[in-house]
This record gives sequence, structure tokens and C-alpha cells, in this order.
Amino acid sequence: MTKDRSATTRKKLDDETNSGQSGKTSTNATEAQQKLLAGYPGAALLVGAGGEVICSNVKAAGLEALIEHEAAPEIKSLIEQARSAKSVAAGSVSLSSAKGEIVLEISVVPGPGDAGEMVVMARDMTMERNLRTALVESRQRYKDLVEVSSDFSWEVNPEGKFVFVSPRGAIGYKAEELIDKKAEDFVISPEEFSPLPFVSERSLDNIEIWMHNKDGTTACVILSCVPLMAGENGGEVWKGTRGVCRDVTEERENESALARARRREQHLNYIVSTIRDELEPHNMLNAAAAATARALGVAGCRIYRRDEDDKFSTAAEHGNIEGLDKLDGQLNSLSTGGQVVEISIGKWQVLATSTNYRQSVNGALSIWKVSTDEPWEDDHHLLISDIANQLGIANEQISNHERIVALSRTDGMTGLLNRRAFLEEELPRRVLRLERNRETAALFYVDMDNFKQVNDIHGHQAGDEAIMSLRDLLMEMSRPGDVIARLGGDEFGMWLDGISPEVTENRANRLIEASQAMRKFSGDADHPLGISVGIAMYDPEKNETLDEILARADAAMYIVKNAGKGGFHMAKSPGE
Repeated sequence: MTKDRSATTRKKLDDETNSGQSGKTSTNATEAQQKLLAGYPGAALLVGAGGEVICSNVKAAGLEALIEHEAAPEIKSLIEQARSAKSVAAGSVSLSSAKGEIVLEISVVPGPGDAGEMVVMARDMTMERNLRTALVESRQRYKDLVEVSSDFSWEVNPEGKFVFVSPRGAIGYKAEELIDKKAEDFVISPEEFSPLPFVSERSLDNIEIWMHNKDGTTACVILSCVPLMAGENGGEVWKGTRGVCRDVTEERENESALARARRREQHLNYIVSTIRDELEPHNMLNAAAAATARALGVAGCRIYRRDEDDKFSTAAEHGNIEGLDKLDGQLNSLSTGGQVVEISIGKWQVLATSTNYRQSVNGALSIWKVSTDEPWEDDHHLLISDIANQLGIANEQISNHERIVALSRTDGMTGLLNRRAFLEEELPRRVLRLERNRETAALFYVDMDNFKQVNDIHGHQAGDEAIMSLRDLLMEMSRPGDVIARLGGDEFGMWLDGISPEVTENRANRLIEASQAMRKFSGDADHPLGISVGIAMYDPEKNETLDEILARADAAMYIVKNAGKGGFHMAKSPGE
């Protein structure tokens, strides 16, 4: 049973490491605990004093499964070691999976406070270990070959021509094909050497030279040589050079691949850190576009978000965007799966891919450079995919932020602004603009008459329909630039910019007249449903505060209420 569970857990680790699933958030986890883990680029989670997982980041699903199913007892040992020593504990864990062995570097750090919480962080070292192992094996292989027999033994005469080549030949040529040929004819950029090591008159050791293979490829060889000297007329005369070459092409390619992998990791860490350092969600994408262009050394970068109509809209861009107007329309074919496409637009070579969250496309990423004969490098393809994976998460975070902001500013039933957003955000901005432009405005304070009877007699469903009816009426009476809010249960506010007292009074008459249609929702004939409206004019010359304007409109509305309801009253200006 334990063996099956361990195998299942390791498979889950392998699958979920590549799936980008969301992290776990316990209902008891605090915002501070979640933020503690969110910034770590790898898998990280918080373990409580009892060994339970409190919360984790988006990459920690597999790590969480290992701990919960006790599939890696080494991790538990590290946690206990760090807890008892009250210091950092680190170690590595090896796991078998369907794709081979996975090597994780585990670090355990005591959490903040004295609650016994531990932060467990994991870093996947599989790729680096595999590359390092391949490099070590490559070096050992060539060392063994050299010890048995030199790869390429040779001798040249004073004219620099081969007079001896080891029987197995070299750089794709048979030995006889190299005899009587000049060594410099096979060396790449021989002018860079002074003198060329093949004709050196002094001993040399471990000189790196690139040579042409017979098949047109290149080979890197390490050359060691000794000069051949002979006495003539009482002195020594150079008669040629003899030496050996060791082919290290594969070793250099492996070293180059490892260096490129490390460079890609550095670029990705730089971009992710830049995004993480931005507190404002929308600034994340601007920072990411600039960081991507700089890190990849391209002419520009553009980040897209997918809107409700499934179209890509530009969210951030950096660099030279001249002549890229047609780019947006060519991105609709992008799909999930990390496919990277190359697009030619005018003088630009464009590389683009989609950003995804939970197997759904939520945006796109594109970079471009000036068209040349050189194609995009493999590193660009790999990096843009890695960056897109991070941006898919960022796009989702921004969407969540926008939804939260919208919910905090709007009334759930009517979709209008709520009281806080109306009075604390919207009106202060409008008043500042009106002060600069020296324009007047009007505040309508609208309260429904006899609304309680509607709920009491016909029920709350009828009451909701009456509320929506008044909302629709106010929207019909307002202009696109005006703003309407639901201030309370049956109270509404409407602000009209740049309107005179005369036009305001005409608008109020029309509103009262139109409100007669609401009588169909009345509780009974003795309590007709209608509205009472108090109106206060805003004049920038009066230096009146918003609270004072609201108080005048509210007082004017109660004048209507006390006078019998179903009408409007214009509040007197300050000082009248």
C-alpha cells in the first residue's frame, strides 16, 4: 500500500510540476503568510507545528503531495532538524517518475514568530544535475581515449605541410588525404595566431584551435606541440613541428549549453523579480515588457490581455513599435500548449506566443527585432515560453484585482456605483475638474415614496423590481458623462456636470413626470409609489464642500417629503 501511494505521489509531483496548478490556501492562512510564499519563484509552502500544510504558492502542489503522503521522509527529517535547531536546514531528495529521476534541493527555514511554523522551499536541480553529469562523462570519455591513443597525432615539415598523420585520420579526413596539405588550410581564422601552433618553433601546451571538418562543420581541438630542431652550420635550425590534438568539440558544446541554460535562468529571474517588485498590478506588465526587451536584447516587447470578446488588447509595450499596427490581428490563431510562432511584418521579425492560465489563453507575448539573415536563436524560443508562463499568472492576478475593485465600487443589485465610491472617489475627482473649468453642476438626491408598503404587501421581489425600475429611469434621464449611484436601500444620487439651474429644473420636472410610471409597483392605492427629489447646485465660486452639498440636497428632499411627497425642491445656495 505504501509503495503504491509513493508511486502515485511521485507521478503527481511530475505531472503537477509541469501543469502550473494553483497553490493551496487554507482558510486559516493569513494574507501575510500567503505573501511570504508568493514571491518565491520555485515551490514553497508553510508547514504548521503539527506538520500540516497551512498554505502554498502556485508551484508547490507536488511538494505538498510529498509531505501529506509522506512519500519523501527526507523532507520531514529536514523540517524536524530545522525546528529543533531553530536554523536553516538543507538537503536534496531524489524521486523516481515516469520521465526519470527528479532531484529536488530542499531548504527549510523557521517561519516568523514562535508558532513553530516552517517555510519549506524546493528547487528542481534535475536539469542542472543531468547537464553536469553529461559534462563529467564527456570529459572522462575523452580523457580515457587520450590515455589509450592520441586523437590526432601529426608532424609538419618546414613548409607547414603534413608529413605524418595518425592512421585513423582526423577531422573527418583519412590520413592520406591530409598528407602534403598545409595545416593552415584546415584552421579557422589562422591569421589570429602568431605564429600558427602547427608551425611553432617553441613548445606549446593546450592551445585551443577551431578547425574545418570534412563535412563542413567545425571542430574544437586542444593542441600541444614541440619543435623539431637540427644542428646545421654550428647552430640549431627548425625542421618542423610535431604534436597531438585532442578533439573537445562535444565538451565545449556541453559547456556552452550549460552556460546558455544558466543565462536563461538569470534572465527569467530578473524579469520575475521585476514583476514581483511592482505593487500596482497594472504596473507589473509595464515593468515586464521593459525587462523582457532589455534581457533578450530585442527592439521591443508587447504584452496582451484577452478581453471578454476573445480579442487581444495591448496591455503594455516597450521599445520601437513603428510599423507594427498589423501585429495584433495576427495573434488570434495562438493557442494553448506554448506554441511559439514567427511572424514577418515589414522590417520586423516577430516572435509570439500565448499566455495561459489553467489551460486557457488569457493573453499573449510578442518580441521583435530588425529583419536580418540571422534567424531567431533557440534561446529566444525557450525564454519567451518561460516568460509567457509567468505572464499568464500575472494576467490572471490583474483580472482578479479588477474584479475585486469592481465589486468594492458597485452595488450588487443595480450595478451602479455604491455610496463610498460615489462620495469618496467619483465626486471628489469631478469637483476638482469643475473648479479648474469654473463650471457648475447639480446633485439630485432621490428617495422613493411609500417603498416600504411595496415590500410589505407584494414581497421583496416586487420591491427589487421597483428599485430596478427607478435605476432605469435615472439612466434615461442622465447623459453619458453623468454619474448615478445607489446610496442606500431606496435612496439614489445623480450628479450632472456642467449644467445650469434652469436646465436642472427642467430635468427635474421631466424626472417627476416620468416617475408616474412607477405607480404600477405601489403597495396599495393609498400609498402610491413615487419619488421625492432634493437638488443642490454646485458653484465653484461658493467654496462649498461635498458634505455641505450633500446636506443641502438631503434637506431639500425632506422638504418634499414633508410637503406631501412626489415632487422636487431646489435647495437654496449657500448664504441665501
